[in-house]
Amino acid sequence: MSSKHYEYDYSDHGPKVDEYPESHLEPGAEAPDFTLRTTPDQTVSLSELRGNPVILVFYPADWSPVCGDELAVYNELLPEFRRHDAQLLGISVDGVWSHDAFAADRNFHFPLLSDFEPKGEVARSYGVYREREGISERAIFVVDGDGIITWSYLSPVGINPGADGILTALESLTSDVEAQ
Repeated sequence: MSSKHYEYDYSDHGPKVDEYPESHLEPGAEAPDFTLRTTPDQTVSLSELRGNPVILVFYPADWSPVCGDELAVYNELLPEFRRHDAQLLGISVDGVWSHDAFAADRNFHFPLLSDFEPKGEVARSYGVYREREGISERAIFVVDGDGIITWSYLSPVGINPGADGILTALESLTSDVEAQ
């Protein structure tokens, strides 16, 4: 019995510079429109929601602990978001059946949209797709009623960003409307 010696080359592993988003869309940019499935036979388009603020929450995957906790926080804050007439949308590359089971299990009361096919197309348009893993970044965008991004945040994938930034952005939008 002969023993073989294997050498492992570490130099060609790990993320390449272009495999992670260089930057996500910043405030002032027009939010790219999209139409995504929320059920096998229903879709939601960003353009349909014009006139009121929209909170876009890109998250890596259904069923992951951090994602579940993040979305649970937002679910609890739905009354506060609604006070600002804001619609919350969760977006990941998972399919509609996974979203359906995840939302039912966690008792979520907002749409989870499937950026499944073509995989990550919407996440790419917002600059938050992680090519290497095939998931989106953990990112949040607050879009005003005219379709302009007023606040955005890219969080480390393993960190729940909470809702302070979202609430501050919504308060700012409300203040701007009241000042007019």
